[in-house]
Amino acid sequence: MTIRQALTQATDALEHAHVPDPSRDAALLLADVTGMPSLELFLHGQQALTSQQEQRFASLLLSRTSRKPLQYLLGIQYFYGLPFAVDERVLIPRPETEILCELTLKLLRNTPSLKILDLCTGSGAIAVVMKREIPIASVTATDISGDALVVAASNAMRNNASIRFLKGDLFDPIAGERFDCILSNPPYIETCVCHTLQAEVQFEPILALDGGADGLDYYRRIARNAASHLNPGGLLCMEIGDTQAEAVYNLLSIEGQFESIEIHKDLGRFDRVVIAHAASFPT
Repeated sequence: MTIRQALTQATDALEHAHVPDPSRDAALLLADVTGMPSLELFLHGQQALTSQQEQRFASLLLSRTSRKPLQYLLGIQYFYGLPFAVDERVLIPRPETEILCELTLKLLRNTPSLKILDLCTGSGAIAVVMKREIPIASVTATDISGDALVVAASNAMRNNASIRFLKGDLFDPIAGERFDCILSNPPYIETCVCHTLQAEVQFEPILALDGGADGLDYYRRIARNAASHLNPGGLLCMEIGDTQAEAVYNLLSIEGQFESIEIHKDLGRFDRVVIAHAASFPT
């Protein structure tokens, strides 16, 4: 089988399986198999695949037609320009979460010394970006999943980022500690909606998706406890679902421990990030 034949057959199979952008996925899978950049595949269309390559490509294609995420098959996802290993133990980092990092970095860059906490770190993407972009920062990341922390630690090593990873539920591992900034992309999907999500999402860990009956369980707990773990004037920065801005704003307002609360939109003009400034006096 030639490269051109493999691409044609794979594109047809992926299209039949209703995979979004089948030609792109076919090229990326074959590039992974051949070690050839995807754009170069079309320049070598007559080149024959080895039997080993054919078998490997067929296996990857079968998994992708079952809607297993492309990122899990390739084992990597780029986030904020950095490579992150991903598999079924962690949520795949999304472009929307880059907005959370970008907004937070704008507020923190000129701070002389920083202690940063990343809650529900998952793959470690947010924590790694913070450390890479602000090398002087001391970054701590927590997650209730030991499996996720294994992946996160490997990603920190891959990206040369020194981060303290702690296993536990939200603030439990850092009792008594305070930080200048707390970030989180917590689970925020309503329980009843989780099973209706896109087929690819069904492969991702439910622990990283399910935010409770109304999707707000983690926001309630973070709103209730964040101020006691922030230094005076510190920042709480969280990703939110595109319909949750008002509810999360109200949760933070009710606590009465934040001087200002701002909602920011993503590139699609959906509400995506909430940033709250802690009171300038200790709580």
